[in-house]
Amino acid sequence: MITFMLNGKEIQVEVPPHWTLLRLLREKLCLTGTKEGCGIGECGSCTVLLDGMPVNACLILAPKVEGRRVETIEGLGSRESLHPLQKSFMDHGAIQCGFCTPGILMSSKALLEKNSQPNREEIKEAISGHLCRCTGYHQIIEAIEALKE
Repeated sequence: MITFMLNGKEIQVEVPPHWTLLRLLREKLCLTGTKEGCGIGECGSCTVLLDGMPVNACLILAPKVEGRRVETIEGLGSRESLHPLQKSFMDHGAIQCGFCTPGILMSSKALLEKNSQPNREEIKEAISGHLCRCTGYHQIIEAIEALKE
């Protein structure tokens, strides 16, 4: 049994010790916004925030989140009230197939919380762990740049 904060709510869940955070989120908690791409930490599709830092959920054993704070794409916004990042991605055509989008949004959120005025190189660095096959990254970078305060 582990207890942790998930998208602002404390939860307690029983999880086998060998399960990854990704598997816990998707299979036990039915939070399927976090995607499994490669399963080895190379594509970034499974990125979530752990205590505010982007991590690959496929590489974190679920019991390691005991007492910590996890944020997933489901906690970012809702259909009724999009997060500014989600709106900017839509406005800039930064979403194509959408498979990589949840992970990139979470890394972008972490960047903007740490640095509200990132330059283009800092944005590129923040999303460098994400593979996107559709957009060519230009629209993604523009969507993040548009949110600089």
